Amino acid sequence: MVLSGEIKTPPLSKQARTDAGVLLRRLQRGEVLPMPHSRPMPVIGPRCHELRIPDPAGSQTWRILYRTEPREILVVEIFSKKTQLTPRQVIDTCIRRLREWDGG
Repeated sequence: MVLSGEIKTPPLSKQARTDAGVLLRRLQRGEVLPMPHSRPMPVIGPRCHELRIPDPAGSQTWRILYRTEPREILVVEIFSKKTQLTPRQVIDTCIRRLREWDGG
């Protein structure tokens, strides 16, 4: 798969960025993160989860949507969540990206 376009870093605070890095490192080591750090997102697909990153500096909570693979963690989307429901547009974007990644 060829990636194109510009990659923009979300405006996480330094603390939120550090917390996200720690949690992603734990995932890379094969740890299964329970609530409140991560929750399954079967609506997106198998092995898909939502990582929760509180950002006290910005008074918001960031979400990192990812899929676990045998040798990697695929980060599919990062966004600031303001309601309990994940926006349908975010879900659809994740499904499309994973379908493209899987070659379909």
